[in-house]
Amino acid sequence: MYSLIVVPPPCYGTGGQNGTDGQNSTGGQIRLGAGERLAFGRAETDGGLVIAHEGVPRAAGEITAHRTFWLLSNHSEDQTYVVENPEGAGEHVKVAPGRQEAPVPFEFSRVVLPAAGDLLAFDVWAPCHVFRSVARHGLSGDRTAPAFALDRTKRYFAVLAALCEPRLRGEPHAPPPAVEQLVDRLRPVWPTVSRSAVYWNVDYLAVKLRLRPDPGLAEPGRRLTGKKESLVSLALRFDLVREDDLVVLTPATSGAVR
Repeated sequence: MYSLIVVPPPCYGTGGQNGTDGQNSTGGQIRLGAGERLAFGRAETDGGLVIAHEGVPRAAGEITAHRTFWLLSNHSEDQTYVVENPEGAGEHVKVAPGRQEAPVPFEFSRVVLPAAGDLLAFDVWAPCHVFRSVARHGLSGDRTAPAFALDRTKRYFAVLAALCEPRLRGEPHAPPPAVEQLVDRLRPVWPTVSRSAVYWNVDYLAVKLRLRPDPGLAEPGRRLTGKKESLVSLALRFDLVREDDLVVLTPATSGAVR
C-alpha cells in the first residue's frame, strides 16, 4: 500500500525505468510506501525525480514517506526550500539548507525550490489525517472554556470572514481588504453596512480576540491596517475562519447574519 504520491510537473522526469525496489511510477506520479525514499535533483539517479534546471543542485534533497506524514531533507548548501499548504491560506514550512528529515504534516503539499531566479515546484500528496475524539472517562469538573468564542451568525463574524476571504480564495500573500472593499463585499448580506460599522466591528474583534496593541502603529491609518492584518493572521493560524465559513458572505433567503 502506498502512503505518498509525488506529482512532478510534466517537464520533470524520473530516473531509471521502473523506479527503485518497492517504488512505482504511474502516469507521471511517483508512489512511495511507508519508509521508502525518493531523491530529487538535477542529476539523474535510479528511480529519482530529475529536475532539469541549472539552478537546482545535482543532489537537491530527499523525501521519505511515513504513514500519515513525510520527511524532507534539504541537501542544498545555500538555498532554503519552502513546503506550502495550498489549502492553508499561506501556511508553509521552511526547510533550511542542510536540514535533514524535516517533518511535513500537510495532506496536500507543494515543494518550492528557488533556482537561479525561478521558483520550481512539485506536489506531494499524503494520506488523509486520522482523527479521534478523546473520551474523558472518569474526569469530573467544569468543561474547558473555549479558546475563542465566536458566533458565526453575528455581523462581526461576517466582517472577519470578509477580511480572510482573499487568502482563503488562494491569494496567500494578499493584504487585508480596505474598508471600502469590506463595505462592498458585505452589502449583499448586510444592506445597511457603513464604513463606521466596519470600523466598529474590527475594533470589537480586536478586543474579543484579545489582540495586543502594537506600540509601533501609533498613526490611525497604520493602526487599522495592522489590526486587520493581526486579525487575519490569528484567524487563519487557528482555523477560526475556514473556506466553508465564507458562506456567511452569500445572500440567503433566511438566516442572514444579525
